[in-house]
Amino acid sequence: MYLGIDLGTSEIKLLLLANDQRIVATTGAPLTLQRPQPLWSEQQPADWWAALDAAMAQLKRQVPQALGDVRAIGLSGQMHGAVLLDAAGQVLRPAILWNDGRSGAECAALEAAVPALHQIAGNLAMPGFTAPKLMWVRRHEPELFARVATVLLPKDWLRFKLSGGGIGSEGEKASDASDASGTLWLDVAARRWSPTVLAACGLAEAQMPRVVEGSDVAGHLHETLARRWGLPAGIAIAGGGGDNAASAVGIGATAPGQGFVSLGTSGVIFVTGSRYRPNPPAAVHAFCHALPGRWHQMSVMLSAASALRWTKDATGAASEAALVAEAEALSPAERERAPIFLPYLGGERTPHNNPEAQAAFIGLTHAHGRGHLAQAVLEGVSFGLLDGWFALDADERARVQSLSLVGGGARSAHWARLLATLIDRPLLLREGGETGAALGAARLAWLAEQGLRADEAAICAAAPVRQAHEPVPAWREALLARYARFRQLYPRLNGPR
Repeated sequence: MYLGIDLGTSEIKLLLLANDQRIVATTGAPLTLQRPQPLWSEQQPADWWAALDAAMAQLKRQVPQALGDVRAIGLSGQMHGAVLLDAAGQVLRPAILWNDGRSGAECAALEAAVPALHQIAGNLAMPGFTAPKLMWVRRHEPELFARVATVLLPKDWLRFKLSGGGIGSEGEKASDASDASGTLWLDVAARRWSPTVLAACGLAEAQMPRVVEGSDVAGHLHETLARRWGLPAGIAIAGGGGDNAASAVGIGATAPGQGFVSLGTSGVIFVTGSRYRPNPPAAVHAFCHALPGRWHQMSVMLSAASALRWTKDATGAASEAALVAEAEALSPAERERAPIFLPYLGGERTPHNNPEAQAAFIGLTHAHGRGHLAQAVLEGVSFGLLDGWFALDADERARVQSLSLVGGGARSAHWARLLATLIDRPLLLREGGETGAALGAARLAWLAEQGLRADEAAICAAAPVRQAHEPVPAWREALLARYARFRQLYPRLNGPR
């Protein structure tokens, strides 16, 4: 039995995985974030710990015997957050999260200070990453910055606590390469910290956790917590992974050419690669995978299923499903008459890297109804994802035969077929895909516990396909013509002002 812990932004999720790949139990506890000032987004690490304790208590009530059989723990979580500890291991301030936007000026300063940043870190400097956050703290909270002894990512702070930090032990300070890739401090090709980038932020490698692979043992559960939760004492804690890399392990996207599309609040295309292929000018993320010897490219758009939700609220539709049904009911000719939608309700990342980008419906007339707007939104988000698909490395894309499909938007077969037609690849819904990163964390725990005996191909096998959404050839020509119009509109409406 293996325990996966996924520390999200809105919830912490726990999953128990048996060694026959059965999901034995899942549970969770909600989290809230604080926005004390415009652009700020923070959480108290103590709230993460309280949520984990509550979720573990639920799991203990549900399956106490299974908990006693757990052989290792894996961790996944929200990336980029900054947890700052003093020399005694105490948290110095609320954690600054991935969606915090206060450090725009520091991003520019870091790019200027490290001309080789893009090649080293594989990414543009964006406020979401960890390094600019620390530069902001150094500038605005200098006395606190002087007390920083260790910087940990959110899930890695949980590891520190699980291994005894704060309860009579020093606790383990480690991070896996996939999560560390999201800091801008990692030399992503070499999978180790970059002294050059750290120095530009006023930091040293001694203030960083050690870097491990996601399938490595990176700590052991403290006996006090084992007794509290009914787990065996001293079981291994795996390195784990950032949320998307762990999700890829969970759905079996672990070899070059494998990947997934996520139609969640935001939209992601994730493709596993065999080597480091950065493309910062197109705002593509090039990160280490959670498994050794592999990297991945990832395109990210900031509004995906959230754009459909916004349209549902704005038009008074009963639900997102009802709204999609109105689009699906349109004839092919009516779909071609729909307006064009630019999906930039909250700015955009790949490929434009423009936090000021704005959304728009283009071509509205009296003849358009709610179904036309729904079709325009489904297409506009799909066009944005196609932009991201083309921003990925051409050689890596050529290897991809199909992509798994996850996220709330995956419930719409119409949307899935539309996107499959544009990307020209089947999109596969897999059993257990809704469990996300927690399943990947449990699998990484399994690999860590097995060590050299581990059969990675068996442990990380892709789940059975529940439904396959194939491209629709009859739709392709009309969709690509509308995509060409979409491409022309962005620079006209969101270009230099």
